[in-house]
Amino acid sequence: MAEKTPLCFTRLLGHERAGEMLKRSLVTDRIPHSFIFKGPEGVGRKLFGRGFAAAINCRDSSTIGACGICSSCLKFYSGNHPDFMVVSSEKGGIRINQVRNLSRNLSYPPYESAMRVVILEDVHTMRQEAANSLLKTLEEPPENNLLILTADASREILATLTSRCQVVPFCRLSNDDTARILKGHGVSSAEALLLAHLSEGSPGRALLLKETDIVELWKDIVAVLSSGQSGADADIGVLIKLAAKMAELQENLEHLLGLLKVWFRDLLVAARVPACSKETILQFSGVDLELSPLKSWSSGQLFAKVQAIDSAQRALARNCNKLLVCEVLLFKLQ
Repeated sequence: MAEKTPLCFTRLLGHERAGEMLKRSLVTDRIPHSFIFKGPEGVGRKLFGRGFAAAINCRDSSTIGACGICSSCLKFYSGNHPDFMVVSSEKGGIRINQVRNLSRNLSYPPYESAMRVVILEDVHTMRQEAANSLLKTLEEPPENNLLILTADASREILATLTSRCQVVPFCRLSNDDTARILKGHGVSSAEALLLAHLSEGSPGRALLLKETDIVELWKDIVAVLSSGQSGADADIGVLIKLAAKMAELQENLEHLLGLLKVWFRDLLVAARVPACSKETILQFSGVDLELSPLKSWSSGQLFAKVQAIDSAQRALARNCNKLLVCEVLLFKLQ
């Protein structure tokens, strides 16, 4: 049977350390009642958890992992396994009513498997009352239930939650591994390399960039900023139009700012390291330009532009007007 996705966590690219930790827990039959999968967004923490859940409940005991063909694995493939649940954030975070509903469900035994597995996504977004309610479940976990909490490594998590879970670290993937995953989703080799670099080793983020117009808008902005004429009065209207397009991205605006930050960091490296030539930057920019900024922007100026993007991100986090933030940013990036 051909696999649509790597259901077995042992066959997922990258995350070898996490894989070894979970494999040992299966081999020794010492699975804790809860894990925290901690790492960057879009690197496969949820997919990894689904693969581990499939491995735990696989009917084939002759192998470590999911066989992919037993009745339990087929239900995981179809997304209809009765003993696998995902609790996702609602309006910016997991709510207390979701935790209470989960606690009630955990009081019942699994329907057909040895263990029920529940993934709680982005627990770093939980409000205090929801976290306290979850803490009670972690302190007195019902039998035959495994909770897998996912969290962004750059965000704070309540120490009381972390202390009651086994932490499994996840890292960004290499560009090669990310590109291989993208090519498995039908992305061409050249575009896969570009997206792998821009996403900084996050396949999930790379696929989001592929499905939207973010990369094309990024190329337009890079072309204007690199033209050497962005300070002229004739370009003010162009910058304002680009700012409007940026603001229309809404929640995806953060991803575009991330792309701009990656590009300016590349330019900063090229300015500091002579061996990092124009061709090196062009390999990842996908934009046909002469890269005059390499000649006209100093290291200090490039660093200031990265700081300007950081400032824009903080302004957006305070719910400042998106259009105004984008206009101010583009004029700072000239």
